[in-house]
Amino acid sequence: MNNKWKNQNFISALKNAFNGIIYTFKTQRNLKIQLVISIIAIFAGIIFKISILEWAIVTVIIFMVFFSELLNTVVETIVDMITTEYNENAKIAKDISAGAVTLVSFASVVIGILIFLPKILEIIY
Repeated sequence: MNNKWKNQNFISALKNAFNGIIYTFKTQRNLKIQLVISIIAIFAGIIFKISILEWAIVTVIIFMVFFSELLNTVVETIVDMITTEYNENAKIAKDISAGAVTLVSFASVVIGILIFLPKILEIIY
């Protein structure tokens, strides 16, 4: 079976994957905001000398936020490809996808508070 969409090798698969990530960073405002927040979290981790476990948690949640935003972009792109007219099911699909990003983003805020707030309070008090 000859499929023009199938990657020919691992390198082409990686290239296509990175093209997708780059496209999303270029076109999605929220992902740019999330990148800035992630950089702030990384600097905070360095400043507060968080533990290896805390680094693992911060790293996982950062990638989960990026992952959910990439999937949200997939859903929005597919819905837009299928219909250009208003469709209640299309709206529901987009809203659910955006909701998933929101849940992961809220989780990242909670994790940030749990990890960094005690360290900030230590400095203040």
